[in-house]
Amino acid sequence: MNTVLITGASGYIGAQTAIAFANAGWQVYGVDREHPSKTISDFCKKFLISHFWSEEALYLLGIVKPDVIVHCAGTSLVGPSIKNPAEYYQNNFVATKTLLDHVVKSKLRTRIIFSSSAATYGEPILTPISEEDPQMPVNPYGQSKLMTEMMLESYRVAYGLDYVGFRYFNVCGADSQGRNGQRSGATHIIARVLESIKNNTAFTINGVDYATEDGTCVRDYVHVEDIARAHLLAAQHAECGFYNLSTGSGYSNRMIVDTAINTIGVEKEIGTGPMRPGDPAVLVGSGEKFANAVGWQPTHDLSSIIKTAWQWYNREV
Repeated sequence: MNTVLITGASGYIGAQTAIAFANAGWQVYGVDREHPSKTISDFCKKFLISHFWSEEALYLLGIVKPDVIVHCAGTSLVGPSIKNPAEYYQNNFVATKTLLDHVVKSKLRTRIIFSSSAATYGEPILTPISEEDPQMPVNPYGQSKLMTEMMLESYRVAYGLDYVGFRYFNVCGADSQGRNGQRSGATHIIARVLESIKNNTAFTINGVDYATEDGTCVRDYVHVEDIARAHLLAAQHAECGFYNLSTGSGYSNRMIVDTAINTIGVEKEIGTGPMRPGDPAVLVGSGEKFANAVGWQPTHDLSSIIKTAWQWYNREV
């Protein structure tokens, strides 16, 4: 039986990845500083409550000798990274260096699947963004991810490290069987508008004067199940390098809000506010490179994304 160790396994993406690997017959080991839900822990042979770079986590790594490490752990919000960059460089780069150094020193024959981000591109020059476009991150979060990408490639050249990295665009939706989803307080617009509808609170679209068809931002949204499936495909194929996980098309903020209201069947007054500094009008990525490599394709449209997320927010707990 193949084995996988998932860092950040109690988080949104890590937990969905644990489900995908377990369902595919893999033996799953989870590591996270946060306690997992009982549902997710049931998918794991062992779950260690610890930082992924701790002595006990690295000891577990040496005992398990996993075929694959899916490295989802890290700190991921843009705004806080500007206010506290030290945390982001520590959690996303320095801690990952500790993990990779242990893999190299121990001569573990394992494949690293790294969670990177579209934030490494910064302000896009053209859309859809391809992997060959310049990477000029504009915040410490994106910079810390790019630094880790550079480290992975240099370790491949010098030490033969086997890796693949994914630049996520906007990950959204929830497990179709209601086993996993985002925690309350998530920051992207789909989560915010659904929580606003559920809690009957005010909702504001920031920016209605962009150079887009309806004046609101356009973003590329990928369902968390499609992200988890990409991780599994990466574990089953030998491709190395960095890939966008994106749909190649985007949805505007206005389209998202309208679709949410229509899908749920409610009336909702929507306010408008000023643009947020640094928000580009359009941020869409091309996923063709990974599609051509292994046949990965997104399987959820906007309606499916909203339906699964709404079911998750309204589950019985």
